[in-house]
Amino acid sequence: MYEQLFSPTVQHTLDLIGIFVFAISGALLAVRKNFDVFGIAVLAEVTALGGGLFRDLIIGAVPPAAFTDLGYFLTPLLATVLVFFLHPHVERLQTGVNVFDAAGLGLFCVAGTTKAYDYGLGLTASACLGLATAVGGGVLRDVLANEVPSLLRWDRDLYAVPAIVGATMVVLCIRFDALGPFTSGLAVVTAFVLRLLAMRYHWRAPRAWNRRSTVVEGD
Repeated sequence: MYEQLFSPTVQHTLDLIGIFVFAISGALLAVRKNFDVFGIAVLAEVTALGGGLFRDLIIGAVPPAAFTDLGYFLTPLLATVLVFFLHPHVERLQTGVNVFDAAGLGLFCVAGTTKAYDYGLGLTASACLGLATAVGGGVLRDVLANEVPSLLRWDRDLYAVPAIVGATMVVLCIRFDALGPFTSGLAVVTAFVLRLLAMRYHWRAPRAWNRRSTVVEGD
C-alpha cells in the first residue's frame, strides 16, 4: 500500500468535487439532448461514477464506494437539480467547469492507478484502470446519449492522453519505488496542465497517416 497523497478527509472531499463536476458535464449534455429530469439524473450519475464503478468491479473492491458512501450517490443528484433549474447560467460557466473537469481528470487517473495496484494488479493493468477511472464515465455518458465518445473523436481536444500520461507517471514511480505524496501530486498536476494546454491550444491526436478517405466528415 502506498501513502495517500492527501488525508482521508481531504481525499474524500476532492473525490466529491470531481464527482460533482463530472456530473455537471453529464447533466448539461442531457439538457442539450432534451432529456427529461430522470434522464438528466441518470446521465449525471453515470458520468460521475461510471469510471470508478468499472475499476472497483474489475479489482474486486466490492461493494463499490459509490454504493457504500451516500455522498457519492447524492452529489450527482445535487448537480442534476442545479442544472435542471439553472442550466443557462451553468452553460455560461462552462470554462470554469472545464478547468475543474481537468483537475478531476488528473486526480482520478492517479487515484485509480494507485488503487488498482494496491489490489494486486500489474503496472500496465493498473495504468489502464487509472485511465478507465478518469474517462470511463464520459464514455458511458456519450454512449447513452447516442454520441460517438468524445475521446474517440479526432475533432476534440486531447482528453485521454493527459490521463495516460498521469497514469504512466504513477506506474513508473511505483516501478522505481519513488511513489509518494510529492510524485503523486506531480502526476496529478501534469495531467491537469496537459489537459488545460490541450483546451487552450486545441491539441488533437493525429489521424491515420496519408489518409485518403472519400467519406465526408460528419457522415
